[in-house]
Amino acid sequence: MSGKVGSVGAAAGAPPGGRPAARAGFGWLSRWATLVVLFVVWELIAGVWLPRGRPELTTLLPPPSSIAKAAVEMIGSGELLMHLWQSLKRELIAFAFALAAVPLGIAMGWWRRVHDQVDPIIEILRPIPPIAWIPLSILWLGIGNAQNQFIIFLGIFFPLLINTIQGVKNIEPNLVRAAQCLGASQWQILKRVVLPASLPQILTGMRIGFGVGWMALVAAELVGASSGLGFLINDARSLLKTDVVILGMLTIGVVGLLLDLLIRRIARRVLPWSLAAQK
Repeated sequence: MSGKVGSVGAAAGAPPGGRPAARAGFGWLSRWATLVVLFVVWELIAGVWLPRGRPELTTLLPPPSSIAKAAVEMIGSGELLMHLWQSLKRELIAFAFALAAVPLGIAMGWWRRVHDQVDPIIEILRPIPPIAWIPLSILWLGIGNAQNQFIIFLGIFFPLLINTIQGVKNIEPNLVRAAQCLGASQWQILKRVVLPASLPQILTGMRIGFGVGWMALVAAELVGASSGLGFLINDARSLLKTDVVILGMLTIGVVGLLLDLLIRRIARRVLPWSLAAQK
């Protein structure tokens, strides 16, 4: 009797739908199946059908095998990694400067007078795309790293600033009142209540800003750089190396995805109590 009760209890405690590991494995396979099918179809069209039916188009649409060959050659020579490092370095330097949006956003979200004074300037500058600043940035800073980093800075700064302001404004008023009742000073409230409570929104702004900055980086490098992934794509285009162009584009996409996943993981570690960070 006890054996039956134990078996029933084990069955009741088991998650519905079979083994969790099996379901997770199937979910992982189904997630990547579409991408695999896409590459197989691409290879068949560009590597088999075009050379036989439309050979003049093979230069415009190289097969994945040609792109993989170019990737092996450029990784082996160090050229691809050099351009990738230059782009990452510009992004990280610009991100460090753009972190100034956090204290400014906290000040604008907490003090009404600061918000009223600064917000009109922000609302005028924020809708201007970073790419629109490229001609003026070249006149101000010339062609080089400073100009590229300025464009990336603009891409990161405004999403981070707006999310920080909203994070401060959305703080539960009862938390602030409780801290005031306990005799906390303005600085203590900002440090121990406002900053921790607004961190989920700030990290969301960092994630969005990092993505926008990465896109702005490529646009800036297309025009005013002698290295980086954007320069690599533009240089390959001028030489009609379509495989290198697509390789550069895929590198941008994969690195952007990895950076986004990294920020998500950091958010989960830093904010285990936040439901938004666990998504």
